[in-house]
Amino acid sequence: MNRRDLLKGSLATSAALSISGALPILPAKLAAQPRAGTPRDRVLFDIAKRELDRAGDAIWRRDIVGIADFGVHSANRRFYFVNLDREEVNQFHVSHGTGSDPEHDGWLNSYSNTEGSNATSRGAYVTWEWYQGRYGTSVRLGGLDSTNDAALRRYIVMHRARYAEPSHIERWGRLGRSNGCFALGEEQFRIALLNLSGGRLLFADSLGLQEDGQMLTRDQQLAVLRPDQPSAMQRYNPGAF
Repeated sequence: MNRRDLLKGSLATSAALSISGALPILPAKLAAQPRAGTPRDRVLFDIAKRELDRAGDAIWRRDIVGIADFGVHSANRRFYFVNLDREEVNQFHVSHGTGSDPEHDGWLNSYSNTEGSNATSRGAYVTWEWYQGRYGTSVRLGGLDSTNDAALRRYIVMHRARYAEPSHIERWGRLGRSNGCFALGEEQFRIALLNLSGGRLLFADSLGLQEDGQMLTRDQQLAVLRPDQPSAMQRYNPGAF
C-alpha cells in the first residue's frame, strides 16, 4: 500500500468513527492542578499574600516575601523565602534577639519594640538599601506596624553573623543570639541580599508551622519531640496532675 492509499484509508476510518459516535468525547475543561509545595508551603503562600495586601503601597517589589517563624526552635530552618511568582519556598536559619531569649535555650519567649531591649520585634518590615556596618554589608529595615515601628531607631537590620552559621548548631544545638536583628550565616545572607532587599516584605511572627501545615505552640512541639516530658502547666502546677 502506498502513502496516498494509507492516508485515504485513515480518513475513511475517521469519518466512519465520527458518524457512528465512537470517537471519545474530550472534556471541555481540564481539571484544576493542585498548588505547588507542601501543606506548610501553601500556608506560607497565603500568609505572604495576606501580608502584602495589608502592607499595600509600602512594598514595591512583590515577587518574594521573607517570613521568619520565631515560633519554632532556632536550630530549625525557620526563615522562609516565599517566591510567589514560582510558587517556591526556600528555608534558612535566622537568629533572634538576646532580649527575647534570656535563657539562651533557642526559644523566643517574648517580643519588644523598646530601644535597648535587644529583643526581636514582630510584624511586617520593608527592606531598604544595603549599607556597610559593624557586620559588613547589611540591609536596613523599616517597621510597618506599631509592634516594630522603632526598627530604624533601634538599628534593627538584616546582617551576617558567625553565630548564625549552621556549624554553630552542630556545636551548641542552637544558634547564637543577635541584638534584635535578623542575623544569617554568610552564604545564606548572600542569598538574602539577592532575594529580599530593595523594597520587599519581611514578616516576623510566632507561627509554629509544621511540615503538615499545622501551627503548634512550643509546648505542643516539645510534647511531640519528648512525649515523656511534663508540659509547662504540669511543671507549674505539679499537684494538679
